[in-house]
Amino acid sequence: MLRTFRYTAILEGISYLALFAISMPLKYLAELGEPNKYIGYAHGFLFIVYIVLAVLLTKKYQWGLKRFGVLFLASLLPFATFYIDKKYLRD
Repeated sequence: MLRTFRYTAILEGISYLALFAISMPLKYLAELGEPNKYIGYAHGFLFIVYIVLAVLLTKKYQWGLKRFGVLFLASLLPFATFYIDKKYLRD
């Protein structure tokens, strides 16, 4: 389950960056809303999976509320899921 969470964290970070670096400029500068819709759906799905897995892993490994808070905060900040993977999730 930890490996799945690591992959989800990386994919969630990539989708977050794609949403704001690619699809938002396309939506507002080129008036192409379609990519934003699909990248937004993918990011939303990955965000939910990330949070659910973070809750499950926190319970399984008894990480505590502080570590869960760090994982949750990382889901809200650009590039933070990459840091979390390197700092907290690698063996």
